[in-house]
Amino acid sequence: MLEGIYVEHHRRDQTGGKRIGQAFLETERAGLFGRWIGRGKDLLDLGCRDGTLTRHFREGNRVVGADIDRRALEAARTQYGIEVQRVNLNAPLPFSDARFDAVVLAETLEHLPYPRITLGEVKRVLRPRGLFVGNVPLFYHLHGRWRVLRGKRLDSDPTHCQYFSYDSLRELLEGFFTIEEVVPLKGRLARYSMRLFARNVAFRCRTS
Repeated sequence: MLEGIYVEHHRRDQTGGKRIGQAFLETERAGLFGRWIGRGKDLLDLGCRDGTLTRHFREGNRVVGADIDRRALEAARTQYGIEVQRVNLNAPLPFSDARFDAVVLAETLEHLPYPRITLGEVKRVLRPRGLFVGNVPLFYHLHGRWRVLRGKRLDSDPTHCQYFSYDSLRELLEGFFTIEEVVPLKGRLARYSMRLFARNVAFRCRTS
């Protein structure tokens, strides 16, 4: 059932004008995450979809892409040669303890009904001083608060389960990792106040 929801959601993305193989803020995330990750890593990309973002991390790394959508995983395997694994992010991951040097969770955390389960599993499969990077949309910026005051919905995406503020995101991550950096992905004003102006932020964390 859960797989069917996301398959249909991804299909609507594609028929609604988004190109197949196009990732949200692909250039920005690929460049930033690539610098953070570096090379020579055993890397897991959770929620990889069709591998559009994952492909940027292949050079110099050993990459596994994981998702619940079988068709998206097949596209990642056939188009980009990515090793893939079907997973349910709300359940234990099928990987051994301390298996990876780095885990990517990009534009995925907001879709999870039980994010603490997923973050606990990310921590488990990471090696000591392992790297955890990702990004999420924020909803309680100034514009989002204004929408609520006007009686409008924060967001129209039916698959979003979490509506993070800058502070609630940090609180969640700090329960599992040491936060090294949180940066806005776009927007000049966000550099002055992420709480008020950032609509999407990237994070870099470490295990102890």
